[in-house]
Amino acid sequence: MTPARQRFIEDLQLRGLSARTQESYVRVARQLAEHYGKSPEVISEEELRQYLLYLKNEKHAARNTCTLALCSLKLFYQQTLKREWPTLDFVRPAREKKLPVVLSVAEVRRLLSCVHQPRYRMCLSAIYACGLRLQEGVHLQVGDIDGERHLVHVRHGKGNKDRYVALPQRLLEQLRAYWRTHRHPTWLFPGAPRAGQLSPAPMCESGVQRALQAARRESGLTKPATVHTLRHSYATHLLEAGVNLRVIQAYLGHASPTTTALYTHLTQKTEAYMVETIDRVLEALWA
Repeated sequence: MTPARQRFIEDLQLRGLSARTQESYVRVARQLAEHYGKSPEVISEEELRQYLLYLKNEKHAARNTCTLALCSLKLFYQQTLKREWPTLDFVRPAREKKLPVVLSVAEVRRLLSCVHQPRYRMCLSAIYACGLRLQEGVHLQVGDIDGERHLVHVRHGKGNKDRYVALPQRLLEQLRAYWRTHRHPTWLFPGAPRAGQLSPAPMCESGVQRALQAARRESGLTKPATVHTLRHSYATHLLEAGVNLRVIQAYLGHASPTTTALYTHLTQKTEAYMVETIDRVLEALWA
């Protein structure tokens, strides 16, 4: 490991970034080095500029990917290498205004019924019923389940923040029944045992993703649903049921209520109200 790489990792740690974010930032610097076939330390500002253009114009990277690359490279060059390059302050990935895919309750039920492996079906059910991100669901531990208070302690969520989420009684019963099938002392969704030994790690995230995509194809759903779609659907269904937006914000772990307010545009009740309102306007117009 080069001194610059080591210092970069230390700077990420001092900045208080989560281990997962640190890995992503280091990967960005590695990809830049692989693109030019040389250390990032000897790359010029113009080469960096061309690389950012390559991500946008040739690779057609998503906005989140470009934002991650920019944040990582800004920290590496400005903080670690002490280079004040104007390019890093000039670049701004274009904002995207996309509404997430949302499934109806019936569609969620149909999708989960097509997940045939119990461990994946149980994990995906927990992700939906608690509005979790994929990593949060996979990394649930036995000690995170508070059966008495009907709460799930979500540890190290996005931004390395903890939060509590309501635990439905039916899900609690299913989780207890599922845990009795493996009795792992730590993980609620452990990886497959090897050589008769319990797995020291939780199940693989990619396995959960593959299980959901297989279920989506079997269910006949045409919407481009992903694991994260279950989280969006959870929030929308709570809003349709009359749950306060602030409560949903706390359950999702959103820092800003503006982020949660997005779901007000996705509810069937909102759409039905708008259709009825427009119909009344047109009726008066054409009377």
